[in-house]
Amino acid sequence: MMKTNKTFLTRGRKVGYTFLLPNIIGFLVFICFPVLASFLMSFTDWNGFGQIEFAGLSNYTRLWGDETFRISLLNSLIMTVVSVPATLFLAILAAVVLNKGVKAVKLFRTAIFMPHITATIAVAVVWQLLYNPTMGPINGLLRSLGVEHPPMWLASTTWALPSVIIVSIWHSVGYYMVLYLAGLQGIPKDLYEAASLDGAGKASQFKNITVPMLSPVIFFTVIIGIINSFKVFDMVYVLTKGGPGRSTHVLVYDIYYTAFQRYEYGYASAMAYVLFAIILVITLIQFKGQKKWVND
Repeated sequence: MMKTNKTFLTRGRKVGYTFLLPNIIGFLVFICFPVLASFLMSFTDWNGFGQIEFAGLSNYTRLWGDETFRISLLNSLIMTVVSVPATLFLAILAAVVLNKGVKAVKLFRTAIFMPHITATIAVAVVWQLLYNPTMGPINGLLRSLGVEHPPMWLASTTWALPSVIIVSIWHSVGYYMVLYLAGLQGIPKDLYEAASLDGAGKASQFKNITVPMLSPVIFFTVIIGIINSFKVFDMVYVLTKGGPGRSTHVLVYDIYYTAFQRYEYGYASAMAYVLFAIILVITLIQFKGQKKWVND
């Protein structure tokens, strides 16, 4: 009997591994191997055509003197600092309002979530038309309100990055709203009823019940939001292609431009691993600090 059970379990494992094998092969070929290859490439000087030459740490040391890299890093940091808090605040606000049982809640929830499931390229093309400084409806509305010289938006070095940030926020709010809405629906109603009996107002309930109970979801969304803000590429590529000038050059676009426009694959790989290190450090700091404010 024991031998039969053992044989059955062995066959079951083989069947399971057989089903997993295509996914494992795909993971190794399309993720693990490229990651390892790009890490090794970051120590070389290679343009994709000639002989690969070992360059040591020169690609990494070169980064600190690269003005374009510093501008890209600063733009990515600005985008993260501005877009992540704004996106999460609007998402929580929308989730709280919809959780109150407003009329046509499904319609509003769908409308807010729709931008997120729309292709980023399509979103960027539409916003290009909206931002058009001469014929776009945004400036048309501003002129009708008496603004004689509305912003040039994507054509302005001052307004280009804020314009991209606005689109990024609009595109992302729906995703985080759904997460917060799920978290809010998991908070027991008894807590709010008890707080109301004790005389706590809506603001006090939100501060002392909603935020603490929602803290695991907030922690998750902060991490995901920061990672996604550092990964922005397609939005920038379609809207501005890093311009005007270098006003919207972000790290991932700089990596793309260095690798596929300048053909400096080794240097671009070094950039990618610096970006990975930045995200890793920020994430580890968040995990270290989450014990002080995240409720289990």
